[in-house]
Amino acid sequence: MKHAGSPTPPDMQLAAGAVQANAPANAEAHSHAALIGLDWGTTSLRAYLYDASGNVLATRASTAGIMNLPRSAEQGGFDAAFEDACGAWLDAAPRTPVIAAGMVGSAQGWLEAPYVDAPANADALAAGIVRVKAACGATLHVVPGVLQRGELPNVMRGEETQIFGALGQDARDADSSKRALIGLPGTHAKWVVVQAGRIERFHTFMTGEVFGALREHTILGRTMVTPDRPDSEAFLRGVNIAHDKGQAGVLATVFSSRTLGLTGELSREQQPDYLSGLLIGHELAGLEAVLKQQQDSLAGQSLRLIGNEALCERYRVALAQFGCTQAELVKHATERGLWRVALQAGLVSPASHAARAG
Repeated sequence: MKHAGSPTPPDMQLAAGAVQANAPANAEAHSHAALIGLDWGTTSLRAYLYDASGNVLATRASTAGIMNLPRSAEQGGFDAAFEDACGAWLDAAPRTPVIAAGMVGSAQGWLEAPYVDAPANADALAAGIVRVKAACGATLHVVPGVLQRGELPNVMRGEETQIFGALGQDARDADSSKRALIGLPGTHAKWVVVQAGRIERFHTFMTGEVFGALREHTILGRTMVTPDRPDSEAFLRGVNIAHDKGQAGVLATVFSSRTLGLTGELSREQQPDYLSGLLIGHELAGLEAVLKQQQDSLAGQSLRLIGNEALCERYRVALAQFGCTQAELVKHATERGLWRVALQAGLVSPASHAARAG
């Protein structure tokens, strides 16, 4: 998931369908393979090869997301992308189980995995797994997303796996009665309340997509120039405008991205970072309003962030303006989450998990 100010990951710079390998697994590593995990989204596919203790032996990255397959789905595009990413691993260890999360399980994916209802724990995800047989003979176990019902329904697909990868990583999670807040910045930013090992409720902010739309398709982008490096001062100015003067909402402040340029207070290079800060600031102000309804606040909150490191750092800076100075980045949440759900589903053995924990 990308947003203003986040660099393009190397794998996203590849030609359509191209595959990039990291830490290539040799024949000996293949012999220890216990699981293949796929993070298969709209624009990219990342594959992980695990040993029996849950350690990642190798990764492969591709731009063959569900909307960027090497050929159409009807012509076997999903099979082709899967074969490109994992064929060598499966040739060496054909019985390796495969688990997949993300948009591959959407209505536009390989096979739809219906949402499970919130509150949802890892067991609920495992119970909701659907299976699709690939042309090579492998069976993919596709993880469902999570649906929050209500007057304004909310959904996530892919983030649920990352969340369960983040849980259980430190002593805070030992107290299952304690609520925790996890943020997943991105195109559609998620803020998730977890308790007792369950996704209780969550909120979605279309911050990244709105930034892209405003930048590319409105008059605001006409005067903007992409800077050589992020402008922290302009970003913070936007955050603080949203925090201090944003009571009327984003529609009442967003035009300032242009007017501050017209009056010479923001250069063309500063305007993108200002707009990014403004939108993230309004996102956090909205989150704060929701938390207050639940007798909670961002101030003093100890929360976790999952996502692109540069983008999460932007959120850390913005959160500090709202009194939240304890926001830590959780690394490897996706691969840990895929392993955990595979464990819950019985695709890997508890003995392997115990060995990893030890």
